[in-house]
Amino acid sequence: MGPEVLSSCSAEHNTLTGRTAVSDAVPIRNALISVSDKLGLAVLAEGLHRAGVRIFSTGGTRRYLEECDIPVEDVAEYTGFPEMLDGRVKTLHPKVFGGILARRDREDHLQAIDDHDIEPIDLVVVNLYPFMETVSRPGVTRSEAIEQIDIGGPSLVRAAAKNQQDVVVATSPEQYREILDQVHTRGGTSLELRRRLAGEAFRHTAEYDRAIADYHDGETLSGEFPSTMSINLRRKAMLRYGENPHQKAAIYAEPHVRTANLISARQLNGKELSYNNLLDLDSALSIVRSFSQPAATVIKHNNPCGAATADRLARACRKALEGDPLSAFGSVLGFNRTVDLETAEALCAPGLFIEAIVAPDFEAAAVGLLTTKPKWRENVRLMQVGRLDEPETPLERRFIAGGMLVQDADRLPSASLQWKTVTETQVNDELWDDISFAWEMVRHVKSNAIVLGKDTALIGVGAGQMSRVDSVDISIEKAGDRSEGAVLASDAFFPFPDSIDAAAEAGIVAIIQPGGSRRDQEVIETCDRHNIPMVMTGRRHFRH
Repeated sequence: MGPEVLSSCSAEHNTLTGRTAVSDAVPIRNALISVSDKLGLAVLAEGLHRAGVRIFSTGGTRRYLEECDIPVEDVAEYTGFPEMLDGRVKTLHPKVFGGILARRDREDHLQAIDDHDIEPIDLVVVNLYPFMETVSRPGVTRSEAIEQIDIGGPSLVRAAAKNQQDVVVATSPEQYREILDQVHTRGGTSLELRRRLAGEAFRHTAEYDRAIADYHDGETLSGEFPSTMSINLRRKAMLRYGENPHQKAAIYAEPHVRTANLISARQLNGKELSYNNLLDLDSALSIVRSFSQPAATVIKHNNPCGAATADRLARACRKALEGDPLSAFGSVLGFNRTVDLETAEALCAPGLFIEAIVAPDFEAAAVGLLTTKPKWRENVRLMQVGRLDEPETPLERRFIAGGMLVQDADRLPSASLQWKTVTETQVNDELWDDISFAWEMVRHVKSNAIVLGKDTALIGVGAGQMSRVDSVDISIEKAGDRSEGAVLASDAFFPFPDSIDAAAEAGIVAIIQPGGSRRDQEVIETCDRHNIPMVMTGRRHFRH
């Protein structure tokens, strides 16, 4: 680098009131590019070349650019030091980092890099080794994971981000277009852009390091909760409002989540999802994914007002809608199978209004019917989430003032082998399907939770009451005459036998509950007096 380069670099600054200030537009003369993700790279490099930018690169990136007929210089030739240790060392050199970190408003910095024949680097384009993608692959070995820990990349990114007054850094292909636009229209990058991309760069390396730390925690903690926990989320969209119109709201996505979820779902039809829609759809998805048979659920205000399983999805749908037809108006529905034409026809029944539907997939004919036949056709949100695997994280997180509560999610399958019929009255074999269904459903209802089930369908729900007696009364009232011959599930023990009396009067034929009350024996004796079998599970399902 000669004196004329020093002069042109210094010309990018001017003196105001005796202090050196950064020009708003800093030209790009030299760029360092080293990326794992080649998406958009050829367009970026070609645009830089046409703008007269000298490009330095390494390894696979250099070969890729050469194949695209874009002039590129090898970093090893520039530094005079070859890549070594299978590529572990290639950019970690003073001629690279000196060119990135030198401040252009400091004559001593400019003289130092001139003395050592170091080119100032104005643009650093780096995305890191795919560590998160690697460790998420089934069967990946520890050595494969360790090799994907990038060393030089984060160092380059942080160096460029630190020197944001003179250097612009790109860590994502989504940033390339804006950089090129400014180069072509302004002759360089603006200070606002450099500062914003620097912030994104530091966020990028922080997330990367967090993923590596989490991986090692998972290796060493043997099931214990980590001593520290960080959550890396990216804002996906602003919502119209929160739970109420006066509340602002947004939706954030966790990176690298691959199991079915609402954040990455494909919306096939309908208006923008609301905050409340998303909460209800998430609850619906949680319920239907817990059943192996075709299942449907109807959600209202984050509680199920209907749910059912059957041999066909359409039958499960009809049974679920019959659970509480009044509450089903304006509800959210969930299915664990592809919504077919028969199911869509059931949903188009007169007088029914549906806000949103979530399912693994929708047949084209079903989409056509749902979006043309009913009155709400333009409005219904159809959310396609894909295959319903179990969620990747077994943890459940909830924020409270000052911090966060973390617990194992209540997803353990029902341990029916540990269930015990504690009454002298035994369970009729034909009731076990309903008992199992009711016990699965009660874990999805807000405490104190009581559900009534019949023909593997939800016919009555008592949710979120301060008294278990009130929940029993509400569930019976909801079921009406259908309570005759139904089974009752309670998420926690009965502290007194009064609810058993109410259940008996309503025609309940079996009860399942965790047990554990000091008055268990009194409750059991009351069941026997009414000839109602009672099953105790030993497991509680509180959901606050």
